[in-house]
Order: sequence, then structure tokens, then C-alpha cells
Amino acid sequence: MHLTSEQHRQLRDEGYIHLPNLIPPHRLCRALQAINASIGKGMNVADMETFVSQSFCPELRSAPIITDLFNASPAMAVAEAAIGHGRLQPVTIGQVALRFPSDPSSMAPLPPPAHIDGMYTPTNGVPEGTIANFTALAGILLSDLPDENAGNFTVWPGSHMKHADYFRRHGPQSLAGGMPDIDIGPPRQITSCAGDMILAHYLLGHSVAANVSPHIRYACFFRLIVIDHEETRWESMCDPWLEWHPMRL
Repeated sequence: MHLTSEQHRQLRDEGYIHLPNLIPPHRLCRALQAINASIGKGMNVADMETFVSQSFCPELRSAPIITDLFNASPAMAVAEAAIGHGRLQPVTIGQVALRFPSDPSSMAPLPPPAHIDGMYTPTNGVPEGTIANFTALAGILLSDLPDENAGNFTVWPGSHMKHADYFRRHGPQSLAGGMPDIDIGPPRQITSCAGDMILAHYLLGHSVAANVSPHIRYACFFRLIVIDHEETRWESMCDPWLEWHPMRL
């Protein structure tokens, strides 16, 4: 599989591509059934912050019904077309990412702040003082998002290059002190349909929009890591296409 010239351009310039109708419907239905069955057993309110930061339905994270959304679908071929055939470590865990509707009486949503994954917070499982960086983020939508402010995946186009420039000047370990204090432009909420995939560069600033819709936003995210990441993990934060061999051409 190959990226089109437009997909290659968008990935290079904006740091992400949106691939519609990529995941077979039967895999979406099986994953949704498993997630809803898990939710139906009940959730501890005290665990909600951890679920939001790490994953809902933690017992499903390594189950094939979740990981096959990526491993046993065209998603793998698309990622390899951008990163390199045979270069990805096996995907063994996913994040079940749910966004529940906000209280109808709450105030209008504020624009979400951008972040880069892998930074420590008290609930996300990243050890304090470390940076758990990776190569790419693959997000697979399990529900339709035709409108904004419905828990949409939100990106700051082009911010991957601005972050790489910052880390060249200040060192990649500076991320442990917080997000770079730079102007990365306005955010873009991505409207999408169940079965779509968003492939984003690790350095792309992103977040999740508020959900003022009446529906739960269902998605699964996968952190993609190349096989030689340990040797290139710091340099890749300064040279954004170091681990993406086809994108270097």
C-alpha cells in the first residue's frame, strides 16, 4: 500500500492524515459490543480520572477484539506505508477512549489545550521524571462525529515541526518540564465517521474537544513504536522524520 501524493503532503506539512472508512464494520461492531458489555457491568466513580487518562475497560486493552482493530485491518498497511514496512513493533495494547456528554447545565466549552503524549501526570501511568515518547498515534473512531464539540480528536496542524524546532534548541528532555511555550496556531476539530482512522505524528499537538452532544464518543487509540526506537527516541524528537523512512524521500 502507498500513500497518495496528497496524503504524503498533508502528513509532512500538517502532521496527520484522516483516512475515511478504513476499518471493516464487523470489527467495529465486535469492539463496540465488548466495550458496551464492559460498561454495563458498572464503573467505579473513583476510577474515572484514571480511565480518562489511561483507558476505559482496562480488561479489554490487550484483547484481540481491540488490538485487531489495528493489527487485522488495513490500518497496519497504512501506518507501514508512512513509517516503513516491517518497522513497527507489534501492537499489543490499545486505549479505549470514551468521552461522555457534559452536563446540559454546564457552561459553554473552552478550547482544549494542546499536549504531546508521554508526559507525566498523577493518573496517566507515566513515571514521574520520564518521557514515554513514541513514533505515531493511530486513532480509530467507533462512532460518528458529524459535528464539532462532540468529543472530537483535535489537532494543531503543523505543530509537529514547531515542536521539533523547539526541541532542537532546548533539548527533547525539556518536555519533562511541560509543554513548550510557543505559538502553534489555531486548533482543528476533526469531524469523522465510525471506521475512520487518524494517523498523527507523535510531535503533533493534539487534544479532545468537549462533548456537548447527547452521545458518547467511542474511539480506540494505539501508540505506534518503531523497532529501533530506543536508539533513536531522543533524536527523533528533533528530527521528526527520522523514524518515518518513506517520509524522508
